[in-house]
Amino acid sequence: MDKFVVNIIHRPEMVPEYAEKVTGHGKAEDIGRKALLTESLDIFKTQQRLAHENGLKTTIQMTYASLFNEEAVALAKADHEKYGDEISLSLLGLPCKEFREKYKTKDFCIWMFSMEDKKSIVDDIFAKFHEIFGFYPESTGSYYLDAELTNYIKEKYPSVKCAVATCWEEGPKAYHTCNNSWYTLFDGGPWAPWIPSKQNTHAPAANEQEDSGIVAIPHLSRDLIACYDGNGSNFGTHPQNVLRGMIYDSNTWEYPYLYNLIDQYRDLEKYNNGYAYNMMFVGPAWMNKMGRWEAPYELLEKSYSDGCAYYGKLKKEGKLVDMTMAEFADYYREKKHYTEPECALWRDILYGSDKQLFWYCDPYMRVCVNMDQGGAIVDLRPYAAKLEWPVGIGTKHVQDASYPFLIQEKYRAGYFTHYAGEGTVRSAKLSYNGEEVDLCLCRTKAHFSQVENTRILTLDPVDIEFYDLTVKLQTKIYFEEGSSNVKIERNILEMSNPEAKVELNEYMVACYGTTEYPEDMTGIILKCEGAEEKSISYEYRCREEQLAGADAVSAVIPAIETKVSMTSSDKGAVGYVREGYAFSPMFTLGYTKTISDKEVFATWLNLEKAN
Repeated sequence: MDKFVVNIIHRPEMVPEYAEKVTGHGKAEDIGRKALLTESLDIFKTQQRLAHENGLKTTIQMTYASLFNEEAVALAKADHEKYGDEISLSLLGLPCKEFREKYKTKDFCIWMFSMEDKKSIVDDIFAKFHEIFGFYPESTGSYYLDAELTNYIKEKYPSVKCAVATCWEEGPKAYHTCNNSWYTLFDGGPWAPWIPSKQNTHAPAANEQEDSGIVAIPHLSRDLIACYDGNGSNFGTHPQNVLRGMIYDSNTWEYPYLYNLIDQYRDLEKYNNGYAYNMMFVGPAWMNKMGRWEAPYELLEKSYSDGCAYYGKLKKEGKLVDMTMAEFADYYREKKHYTEPECALWRDILYGSDKQLFWYCDPYMRVCVNMDQGGAIVDLRPYAAKLEWPVGIGTKHVQDASYPFLIQEKYRAGYFTHYAGEGTVRSAKLSYNGEEVDLCLCRTKAHFSQVENTRILTLDPVDIEFYDLTVKLQTKIYFEEGSSNVKIERNILEMSNPEAKVELNEYMVACYGTTEYPEDMTGIILKCEGAEEKSISYEYRCREEQLAGADAVSAVIPAIETKVSMTSSDKGAVGYVREGYAFSPMFTLGYTKTISDKEVFATWLNLEKAN
């Protein structure tokens, strides 16, 4: 049966993030302030009540601080007995007097601690949970859980089967809109549930050997266009995200965008074998009695009440199934297999444009295709490398847990660049009599289909106009399950002069990184592979090599243990590689071919691990 599954997760955070400064305004810091603890618990009760009034069960993620509060513990036990709510354990909500006295720190992000401290904190919290409830939890979570800690938790506490494990696209974009003060950097992960690999939380497991033993869910369900283009914290199915984004009528206090966003998540069952998922993960800080996001408490409460009511309505209509996190983990393992991708053909529902993005995620890659740029690939994360990326104090990445990109239009410019240099993108150019047109300039629309284990994007044809020639071209993009590649097919449907010859240049401009700032490209090896081999060791010198009939053109990027290559369907095509320069620190792989009317030319973008 087709299902739209929702997880509603509440956490009784006794000391909500940044709320102490509000309730204690003008007073010295006191995270044990009674007014703060009382208000937090009251809000948690309200959230639980609103869910239950609408027939929805929740997962109660107990925080460390709440484990020391008898009333919070009693509430969790009562709602578990009466409503079937799951009693879970969150690794958020660490700050409390007991925690600070033991660890002598104000850090509260579990993934940022040293590995020694992570294990100690987890053991403390799990032991306290077991002492109070008499069992270990089946689910846990944080904004992010790194692979090493996830592996430790699963080994030490095998009952855990589900975890909130990342926050989709919460990287530099969110950091900048928080006045450069929100050091949670984890771009590059899945937007929907997945089974994380033992090597890297963001990269899904390809098989049982890589399986970390848990099902991971995202911290929030977010708008896959608005969040990618801007600050994700404003665009999620958590109702107060929508208020923070000011996406409501200030006169009527209505927010149709919230319901449209939930509905678009429901729509994803079309692309995922009849399955769709959504979640709300809520702490008390969002409903502060003094108001948040320029919204009064009354609006904060109304938005959450209305959000629960909408889910409740869908459940009554038989269109939604509410599950606890542990229940969902069991369902997901029955429903999905390792190499099955997650797909989302997403349309703009906020700004009134016709923009479409297609998102694809499997154990080998995460890909974003932008139809406003002619079907160009504008984001590419090479999961095939299963890059081990330790994070926290004592590692090379204290805060930055992002999975590195090869292509990222927001941090590396994409097609639309400054007057010099190039941005990262996978597209094609057509040339005729000295004129050149890039398909990035040709807006189009996509249609999704599935043939056996291959997902296909068929783009509407585009007309490319030269001075005395018009070419009608159609693009098809194929994602074959388990193949670790993307096939792009160009079909010349029609030419105004059927005898004309046009040069087609299939290219990929790439680099690597996790932020806007360039990385050291030395050490990258570019190759034309075939009957002979031509190579360039990257030194920022603008060099280029080409080879007629190249079997492959490739780049090995040792810093992220990744090999990326392009191959072609025509042995007569000319492969080339190009080195960048200091002002434009990219590399380019490509094929050129003379193409005629009614001809079809295909290339593959391939990813693999390079040791």
